[in-house]
Amino acid sequence: MRRHWGIGIFKFLLLVAIVLAGFGQAVLQLWNLLMPAIFGLPRLGYWQAVGLMALSWILFGGLRGFGMIRGGGHRGDWRRGLRQRWAAMTPEEREQFRKGMRGCGEPGEPGAEPA
Repeated sequence: MRRHWGIGIFKFLLLVAIVLAGFGQAVLQLWNLLMPAIFGLPRLGYWQAVGLMALSWILFGGLRGFGMIRGGGHRGDWRRGLRQRWAAMTPEEREQFRKGMRGCGEPGEPGAEPA
């Protein structure tokens, strides 16, 4: 089993190359179909499209859905924690929480009753 780790790495790198090529081609096609016609921008080449895709992933935090990057896979943890806290509250605490949330997002004092 240990001698086949090279094959696993090769398969992973091949998959990454295929995914990057596919996304790069998708960005290229979408840009060249839409942007020149809509905004009058110049057409892109393949490597420019791949660079644009990489830049957008860096700027807008792409690849979050992958479990290896930035602890992906923990997306629903805050909901689970909120449900656990809600379940641990007494009925009086829940009502107090609801009253505090009624004025949330409205002008005036926090927790104030809406007019």
